[in-house]
Amino acid sequence: MMANAETREPWLRGTFRGIPAVHRAVLHSFEMAEEDIFRWCGELSLEEWNARLGGVACVAFHVRHIARSVDRLLTYAEGRPLNEEQMAKLKTEGDDSIAMDKELAELRGALENAARRVRALAGEDLEAARVVGRGLLPTSLGGLLVI
Repeated sequence: MMANAETREPWLRGTFRGIPAVHRAVLHSFEMAEEDIFRWCGELSLEEWNARLGGVACVAFHVRHIARSVDRLLTYAEGRPLNEEQMAKLKTEGDDSIAMDKELAELRGALENAARRVRALAGEDLEAARVVGRGLLPTSLGGLLVI
């Protein structure tokens, strides 16, 4: 029995035609992350959302970190340093006081924004030099996209 397009993983749906393969794979990874997070986290209780089992960071932190780190990595991919707002958000990434619905909305918005930014980078050379962080660590556009 063949699965319909909606039940297939994003990379098997034939979407994003006309976009270079690396960029297409990044867009599919965003779709898959969003689908999986909402599937597995959408019905967690607030207690489960913020639980720190076995000393590891809670689900809330990981969702927040995904949203914000994708934004930071794409800023570097675009050849820019982080701005003050991104730095402020980085400092509050461990804050557990944000409501679950707001965090999931932040994630959804971050991934939508990230998809637009990746599409804008589609014509760029993947080997183009980029730097990361205050230390200006060397990498490439392709390296930042597939990290």
